Amino acid sequence: MGRVTERRKVIRIRDGAVSTRPDTLVAEEPLEIRLNGKPLAITMRTPGDDFALAAGFLVSEGVLASAPDLRNIVYCAGATADGSNTYNVVDVTTAPGVTVPDITLERNVYTTSSCGLCGKASLDAVRTTTRHPIADTPPLRVTPGLLSELPDRLRAAQRVFDRTGGLHAAALFDEHGELLDVREDVGRHNAVDKLVGRALQSGDLPLSRTVLMVSGRASFELAQKAVMAGIPVLAAVSAPSSLAVDLAAETGMTLVGFLRGSSMNVYAGEERIVLRAAAVRA
Repeated sequence: MGRVTERRKVIRIRDGAVSTRPDTLVAEEPLEIRLNGKPLAITMRTPGDDFALAAGFLVSEGVLASAPDLRNIVYCAGATADGSNTYNVVDVTTAPGVTVPDITLERNVYTTSSCGLCGKASLDAVRTTTRHPIADTPPLRVTPGLLSELPDRLRAAQRVFDRTGGLHAAALFDEHGELLDVREDVGRHNAVDKLVGRALQSGDLPLSRTVLMVSGRASFELAQKAVMAGIPVLAAVSAPSSLAVDLAAETGMTLVGFLRGSSMNVYAGEERIVLRAAAVRA
């Protein structure tokens, strides 16, 4: 199986001094996801948690909604011409009765580490209807103080980032700020899929009492993955996109961006944020 990191020789230049040294890089390899034996998607990912990644991807695609929908996930033997197993191809078998999409060019997906929607042939194939509408009853409530602690907690849990500086991360926290799970990947969308896939495998979907914290920005795709898993609060250290804000408002999800220290912007779902009325200015 592929390694999470690899070593490469680099020429290091510091203040005019030149030296040669090994450097630790994050690994990036393709993963082909097959659905009931048919190719569905190829994603560029950091090896590790591949089964969870595949399961989470299929949650975001609207194929899987709960653990009973999933029968099995295996690495495909004979993935190369010589019959060797590269551990870069997985086949997901769904349970009888699970509706699967027509695997056409509209559904076939090639995802890069920076974009998880590349290759979608139509706009209709981008938006997916969730089977886990956001329904946190009673409503989840978090304070700005709790949210402000999450980036540091996420950063402290990033083991591979400390060695490479080249990974995104996504973490699930409960409503009290306790870390439930964290995953790293060269693609932030993959990190979220790994979290969601592990939750599906554990029978924990929907994630209706959780906060999803992501490194980087909050794109439409990350917002949609959160919605598909029933997550009521998405927080990001950087900016959201306009479509992410629109989706959050449409689905009732709370979206927080530019979460840095005690500063943050709430773009949607402000009712879940415990605010002092006197402190809110127009």
